[in-house]
Amino acid sequence: MTSRTTRWRRRLLVWQPLFPILLGLTFAQNLTSQQNAPMHLTLDQAIDLALKQNHSIHLRLLAVDDMRSKKDEARSNYMPQISASGGVHHVTELAGVEFPAGAFGNFASTGLVPAKSLFIDQGSATSYTGGVGLEQPFTQLFRIHQANLAAKQDVLVAQTQLDQTQDGVALQTRQLYYGVLINQQQLEASQAQLDAAKIKDSEAQRDVEHGNALEIATIQSKASILDAQQKSLTLKLQGEDLKRQLADLLGLPIGTQIDLDSDVSSQTIDVPSRSEAVRVALEQNQDIRAARQTLEKAKAGLIAAKDAYIPDITGMSRYSYQSGVPLLVHNFGTFGFSLSYDLFDGGRREAQIRDARTAVTSAQVTVDKLESEVSVQVQAAYDRVEELKEMVDVAQQDVLVRTEAARLADRQFEQNAALSSARSQAHADLSNATASLLEASLNLSLAEADLKTTMGQMPR
Repeated sequence: MTSRTTRWRRRLLVWQPLFPILLGLTFAQNLTSQQNAPMHLTLDQAIDLALKQNHSIHLRLLAVDDMRSKKDEARSNYMPQISASGGVHHVTELAGVEFPAGAFGNFASTGLVPAKSLFIDQGSATSYTGGVGLEQPFTQLFRIHQANLAAKQDVLVAQTQLDQTQDGVALQTRQLYYGVLINQQQLEASQAQLDAAKIKDSEAQRDVEHGNALEIATIQSKASILDAQQKSLTLKLQGEDLKRQLADLLGLPIGTQIDLDSDVSSQTIDVPSRSEAVRVALEQNQDIRAARQTLEKAKAGLIAAKDAYIPDITGMSRYSYQSGVPLLVHNFGTFGFSLSYDLFDGGRREAQIRDARTAVTSAQVTVDKLESEVSVQVQAAYDRVEELKEMVDVAQQDVLVRTEAARLADRQFEQNAALSSARSQAHADLSNATASLLEASLNLSLAEADLKTTMGQMPR
């Protein structure tokens, strides 16, 4: 008993240094398995992730910030401009005032005044100037106001484009999400079809061996197997491509494994009536909103072009210091107004007004064109929704029929009244019908989401 205990102790002493290593390996394996585990995402989670991490949305956010900075820059022109300036100047020769002898008279008591010629310098060869000045535009405020209105419209256009990009990314996320799910269902149906083709091939070979069928039957069955294998391979490649596109859209590494929630067939999107949808689209559609904002910017540009005929009047005040300038004290102040007006500009202002009028007309035509196009898009989207609703009803009836057919095939197979191939084919047809129903249901949801996007609303 003692020797056995001794042997166990020796074994523990041998294995004891290896315990930390084994624990570390176990932890590393668990960590690796966690890292390799696929990311589970529902549709709402995928859309939220795309809105946070998508690169196109990030670029639009930067564009909005850029337009806001330019708007702040335009607004600064309302404020007085305060600037400081200074300089050092050296002249090679100075002029002065010379008083000849006796210039102020010749008196008996004093004699000549001055007694000899007198030369008085004006300033010094090197002078120093400096000061702080303030300028406040007055009549220029008309053009500044229009420039601020244009900058405000630029911000609104950038924000509208951001909203449009977010809506587009949400719709694209939904499309890829549904595309992956449809691909998975189609792949399952393809595998079922392949299994049925293999069973048919086995039965055909037996029939040929027993003389109940010609050899062409085996050739046809093998061709069916090859067709099913080719379709399965194509669906696998399509599925991998869709997953890569979805990962890139979500801002994830391309190799990220994603597990999607397949319970989305019951999700529907509320859409208003046809007339209400047209009204909302004409008010909220992103393209129309951007076009109307561009129209307002063009109108501001036209008014600013007309204001160019107003003379520029600027109020000024300045506090200055000088040293070396004649006839001025060291510290002094100045204030007043300046006026500037182009008497002749070769027709530049008139050309600018004509160009601005053209821009306004073009923007108005763009608005009218988009309103007409959006109305047509809404009508087409509603027709698509109604068509897909009918397709969903047909697909549901097909699933019911295929389910009953599969049930009867199972019963006949159990009663030895049907071949195994007939049973497999019935279940393959049911799998295809189920895939078609899922595809029709998800396409209906996509059509409703596309309608919401046309209305200028996020498809959530």
